[in-house]
Amino acid sequence: MRRITTLIAATATALTISSCSDSTVESETTPVDSEAEVAAETPEPTVMPNAETPATAADNSLLGKWTGPYGGVPAFDKAKLEDLKPALEAGMAKNLEEVDAIANSADAPTFENTILQMERSGQDLNRIFTYWGIWSSNMSTPEFREIQREMAPKLSEFFSKITQNEKLFARVEAVYESDELKGMGPAEQRLVKLTYDGFARNGATLEGEAKKRYAAINQRLAELHTQFSNNVLADEEGYVLYISEEQTRGLPESFKSAAAAAAGEREGEYAITNTRSSMDPFLTYSDERDLREKVWRTYYDRGDNGDDHDNNAIISEILKLRDERIALLGYDNYAQWRLEDRMAKNPENALNLMEAVWPAALARVKEEVADMQAVADAGGADFKIAPWDYRYYAEKVRKAKYDLDSDEVKQYLQLDKLREAMFFVAGELFNFQFSPVPAGSVPVFHGDVKVWEVTDKTSGDHIGLWYLDPFARPGKRSGAWATSYRSHETFDGKKNVLASNNSNFIKGAPGEPVLVSWDDAETFFHEFGHALHSLSSNVAYPSLNGGIRDYTEFQSQLLERWLSTDAVIDNYLVHHETGEPIPDELVAKIKKAATFNEGFATTEYLASALVDMRYHTTDASDIDPDQFERQTLAELNMPEEIVMRHRSPHFGHIFSGEGYSAGYYGYLWADVLTSDAAEAFAEAPGGFYDKEVAAKLVKYLFAARNSMDPADAYRAFRGRDATIDALMRDRGFPVPDKS
Repeated sequence: MRRITTLIAATATALTISSCSDSTVESETTPVDSEAEVAAETPEPTVMPNAETPATAADNSLLGKWTGPYGGVPAFDKAKLEDLKPALEAGMAKNLEEVDAIANSADAPTFENTILQMERSGQDLNRIFTYWGIWSSNMSTPEFREIQREMAPKLSEFFSKITQNEKLFARVEAVYESDELKGMGPAEQRLVKLTYDGFARNGATLEGEAKKRYAAINQRLAELHTQFSNNVLADEEGYVLYISEEQTRGLPESFKSAAAAAAGEREGEYAITNTRSSMDPFLTYSDERDLREKVWRTYYDRGDNGDDHDNNAIISEILKLRDERIALLGYDNYAQWRLEDRMAKNPENALNLMEAVWPAALARVKEEVADMQAVADAGGADFKIAPWDYRYYAEKVRKAKYDLDSDEVKQYLQLDKLREAMFFVAGELFNFQFSPVPAGSVPVFHGDVKVWEVTDKTSGDHIGLWYLDPFARPGKRSGAWATSYRSHETFDGKKNVLASNNSNFIKGAPGEPVLVSWDDAETFFHEFGHALHSLSSNVAYPSLNGGIRDYTEFQSQLLERWLSTDAVIDNYLVHHETGEPIPDELVAKIKKAATFNEGFATTEYLASALVDMRYHTTDASDIDPDQFERQTLAELNMPEEIVMRHRSPHFGHIFSGEGYSAGYYGYLWADVLTSDAAEAFAEAPGGFYDKEVAAKLVKYLFAARNSMDPADAYRAFRGRDATIDALMRDRGFPVPDKS
C-alpha cells in the first residue's frame, strides 16, 4: 500500500486527526501550542457543497485523477460530501485488489515486485483521504461526522486486512531477510526496514484469535477516537459567553472588535468563544475576575461536563484497549511499544528528560507567583492567585518588570507581513520563491484559502504549491497544523509537493489588518517549518516522506527562531497604521523578556506530557481519568495556580488518535535539538543566515525527511549529538552540573 509505513502505523488513528497525508501534524510552539482559536464569523463555504442528488459511481466527484496545472491539483470545487462514502468504498476495494495482486504474485519476492509495487498502490485512496482530511479538519459538518462515525471502523478493518495479509507480509519479510537487501542503497534499505516494521509492529506476526482480536481492537479504537474528537468539538461550539460593553473593561480594542464580529447579529454584545484564542487574551486582559473564572472553567472543562459529550468513560476504554493490544504483541506497556522506533527509544529516556527540566520549571513558577501576588496585594486584592488570575497578573508583572505591553507589541505583528517574512526566510535558507497563484486558477475549499506557487529562485524550477487557510470558523478544528496533499517522489517520475498550513486566527473586520500576538507569530513560523519540511524533500519514495514524531517537531520549532532575527524585525515588523518599523527599544524589551513566564509555559506543557506518559505506563485495567489526573498531578507537586495545558477530557493529541499518545514529550525532545541547532547558527560567522550552516540544515535536517535515521542526520549537521545544556540556557534555567 502507498505510504505503507505511515498509513499502517496509524491504522486506528489516521482517520480521526486529519487527512492521512504524509506530514499531517497537529502542531504547537515550544512549549505551547495554538490549540484553539476564536471562531469568528466568516463567509459561507464557497465549495465542497452538499448537493441534493447523490452522485453515481460513474461521476463520483472524488474518484477522478487530479487534473489541471502544476501536475494536477485536488478538485475541491467539485467535491461533494455525498460522494465520500462511495468513494472510500471504491478506493478501498481497488487498493485491496492491488495488494492481493502483489501478495499472490507467482514471482519470487524482490524489492521491485513487492516493496515498490506497494509504494505504487493506493494512489486513488490516498487522493480520497485528502478530501476526508479537509472535511474532518477544515470543514466539518454534522453530516460529515455521521459519515465519519460510520466509516472509521470500516477503514480500520480495511487497514487490518493489509497488515494481516499473511502472503503479503511473507513477501515483505522475504525481501527484508534477503541477500538483495545488502546490495541496496541506504534509502532503499531504510524503506524496506520501515515497511517490515510497519507490519511487524502492527499485528502481522500474530495468529488465530490474537490476530482477530487485534483487528477488532483497532476498529473499536477508531470509533472511540472519533467520538472523543467530536465531543470536544461539540463543547467548543456549544459554549459561548456573551458579554455587554460594561463587561469589557481592560480588553484591547482589537479583541473587542473580533469578539463583536463573533457575536454576529447580537448587536451591542461580544462573544467569548470556547477556544484558546478567545480564552487566552480574555484571561490576560479582562478586569472582570468573576468572568475570567467563568471563561477559564468553561474552557478547561471541555469534555468533562457529565453530559452526552463527556469523555471520561471513553478515555478509560481507550486506555484498556491500548493495553490489551500491545500485550498481544508482547510489550509490558503501551509507551514501551510506542517509543521503540522513536528517538527516545523507551519511556525511561523520555521521563529522564522531562524530570530533568521539571524541578527548574516548578522553581520558576514559585518566583512568578510571588511576583504576581505582590502586584495583586499592592492593588488591594484580598485573594490568592488562582489559575484564572495567572495570565492577568503575569501581564501586569511583564509591564512592571520589563515595561513591555503585549498589546503594544501586537500592533507590529500583521499577519500578511509575517507571511512575507516567512517567504523571505525561505528564500534565504532554501532558495525558494513564493508567487501568488491567480484566484480561480487553482480550486480551493473555502473563500479564505489562498495559494502560492513555490519555485527555485535560481533555476525557476517548479517545486510545489503552498495553500494557506488562516482563519477560524465553525466546523474547523482548533489549533494550527500542516499537511501535504501530495508528497515529493521521483521513483516513477517526479511528483511535486502540495503543502498546506492551517491556522485559527481571528478574522478582522473588512479592510482591517489581522494583528496577532508574539506567541501566535511564533506558531505561524512553526507551522511554516512543517510546510518547508515537505517542500524541501528530495526523497525518491513516498513512505520516506514521513517522520518520527519526537523528531519532526524539531524542524518546525527551529524555524521559530528566525522571527526574532534582525532581518525579519527590521523589514517586516511594522506598525499597522503608521508603517513605522518596530522601535529598537521595544525590540530590546522583547528580547530581554524572552524567558519571562517560562515557568508557566514549561510547567503547563510538561504536566500534560508527564500525565500522558503516566497514563501509558500504568496498568489500565481500572483507571478513572478524573482521579488519575488529580493523583498524578499531586504526586508531581503541580502548583495549584496552574492547570495542565490539555486536561485529559480534551487532550486530543493523545485521545482523538494515537499520533502523540505516549509521545507528547516529543515537543521537549525536539526542543533539545532545536536549542542546540540554534546555537550552531548563533556561533556561525553569518549568524542565522550563514550560507554554509543553512546548506547543511537543508541537506540533512529538511530535505532528507525520513530517508536517514534522525540521530545520524543530526550528527551530520552538528558534528555531534545534542545536549540539554542549550535548552536550559534558552529557558533561563540552571544548566545541570555534570561534575
